[in-house]
Order: sequence, then structure tokens, then C-alpha cells
Amino acid sequence: MPQTQPDPASISVIAADTAGTRRDFLHLPERIYAGDSAWVAPLIIEQKQRVFKNAPLFAHCEVAAWVAYRDGAPVGRITAQLDELQPAEAEGKVGYFGMIEAVDDGAVFTALIDTAQDWLKARGASHMRGPYNLTINEEIGLLVENFETPPFIMMGHAKPYYDTRLADQGLVGIKDLLTYMVRPDFTAPAVMTKLAERASRKVTIRPFNRKSKAADFEAMRDIFNDAWADNWGFVPFTPEEFEETAKLLTLLLPDDFIQMAEIDGRPVAFITAFPNLNELVGDLRGRLLPFGWAKLIWRLKVKGPRSARVALMGVRKEHQYSRLGPTLAFMVIDAVRKAMIRRGIETVEMGWILEDNDGMRHIIEAIGSTIHKRYRVYQKRL
Repeated sequence: MPQTQPDPASISVIAADTAGTRRDFLHLPERIYAGDSAWVAPLIIEQKQRVFKNAPLFAHCEVAAWVAYRDGAPVGRITAQLDELQPAEAEGKVGYFGMIEAVDDGAVFTALIDTAQDWLKARGASHMRGPYNLTINEEIGLLVENFETPPFIMMGHAKPYYDTRLADQGLVGIKDLLTYMVRPDFTAPAVMTKLAERASRKVTIRPFNRKSKAADFEAMRDIFNDAWADNWGFVPFTPEEFEETAKLLTLLLPDDFIQMAEIDGRPVAFITAFPNLNELVGDLRGRLLPFGWAKLIWRLKVKGPRSARVALMGVRKEHQYSRLGPTLAFMVIDAVRKAMIRRGIETVEMGWILEDNDGMRHIIEAIGSTIHKRYRVYQKRL
């Protein structure tokens, strides 16, 4: 007997603009990933703040969110974003979709994608790109390789069927992003060590200075925006957005997990390693109340994670195409990896890195890193 196909008309897509629909939006992944041992429930309070109360982002980016229902039960969710800081591209105005989660049902994916693309098209977008959760400077891309291991902090997880379902909606992969895994006790290449020793005559490497944290954070933002300005899809960090990031860094990171390179007192490169909170929160099921906060702080400050992720790094553009550029990158990597060893970190994820960023991939692979996960960004003409 032929199987009955789900009826798209039986699916309703409702704006997540009430307490109930927002609750369904935030908790839907618990249903999608039930029984998936690799999934780590994000902290609900952080997700709520990021999607629905993100004042720094909302200052330049319009965001809409929806939940798909069938017979009154939530079966999918999606967001759409239009960012005025997104640079103009040859193909026209680009809008984003993100936060997509859904049951394995083509009709649900159709309803969600149609809703997002109609919203973007009505606002003048000619292309839809994603998933962006919610910008290129946050979680980006759909996991398409290595579903067996948990994601690291600020990286996403997905079901294997998502890739096929998005392709069925006419979305085409346009960029692959890679993460790498490495042990911090790697043996540094002799050639890089020699270059670093020579450069140390004029380059100073130092940890984050909490006494002048405002100046250090602004230097990091300035370096990042300068270093990444010519990269695909770049959108700059605004001062307000980076201030929010800085609050997280101040709370979670020891000072030596941020390393800065200076020449004549001027910051020219930096690197930031995040303790992998996903290692510590798996059993909290996204909830910090009533006792989750105490457990998290104890695990972070007393027990400590055994893994970390290098999420932010930059070398000023003026040095990128000189011999000093790779040397600066290696010097801050070397400094932060020594700090991680002192604090008991055993494995480190580095990334994301664009698959076609040969220069950065060469540096990372030279220290013994291997590809860990692959994420994909899709696009569709509207």
C-alpha cells in the first residue's frame, strides 16, 4: 500500500511573538534530538536572550522567528534576518535564515523555508543564505560531517537528514566551513619556532590585561574587523555587540586564554580560547534553575573542562601577506596552547575556517591538526 504523503496545508506557521510560541521555539530541539547522545542542550536563558532580546544585534538587524505546528504540536522552527551591515554583493541584497530545526518531514521544511523566503523577499532580498544563528559572527552553517560527537561551545549540531531536506527546497551549498582538532601539547614545527624566536626581538606576546580590559577588548574588536574585512560574508562587530561578547569573555575565561601580540606597544594580533562549556552542561538539559548555576560554576572554576575551542583570532591586514603574518599567528597560538596545557586542557577545536582559506589551513595543519567537523552554508535565489 502506498504511503500517504503529509499534507502541507495541515501545517500552520505561527510567528514566535507570544510567551507560548517563544517557549515552543526554544524547547523544540528537545523533541528533535531526543535520544541523540551527541546533542548538547543549549542554555535556554542564553538562547532566549540571543533570539528575542538581543538589543545590540537588533540595532542593525531585523529578525523574525516562527514555529511550525501540526495538530497543535510544534514540529519545526526557523528565523529570518535582514542585516543592514551586510555588504552589498553582486547578486543583490542577501537575507539570512537560521535556527532551523524540524522533524523529518518535507512538508514541514517547505512551510518553514517558504515563510522565511517570503518575509525576506518582501523586504527586498534577492537571495537567502544560511543557516546563520543569527549572524556570521555567531553560530553559522549546518553540520554535514561527524554527527557522532558533541559540538563544542558556540558550534551547532544537526540531524543528517537536514542537508537533503534543504537541498529539496532549492538551497545549494556555497561554502563549507571546517573545524580542526588538535592536542595543545603538539610539537611546534622547527621552522616556525625559529621564525618566532627571530620575531620576538620586536614582537611582545602578553595575556589579556583585566586592569585595562576596555582597551584590550576594543583592540581585539579593531583587529578582528580589520583582519576579516576582505573575507567572504564579512559583517563587522559593532562596539555594542563586542561589548556583549566581552562580558562573556570576562566571566568565563582566565586571562591567559586571551593572548595578544604587540609591536612597539600596538596590538597587531590576538587569539581567544573558550573553555568548552558543552563538556560541562550536557546533563543540565539547558536549565540553570534551580541548581544549574551552582553546578556550572563549580565545574568551571573547580573541576574545569578538559577541552577548549579557539573561536576568535586575527592578524592585522598590514601583516597578513608578509613573512611576519604567519609568524604572528603561530606566536599567539603557541602562547595560548601553553596556557591551556597549564590548565589541564587535553583537546582543542580550532575554527571555523573557510575550506578555501589555504593560508590559515596550512598553519593549522602544520601543527598536527586534523579536520574534525564540516559545516555548510546554503543559498537560494528568491
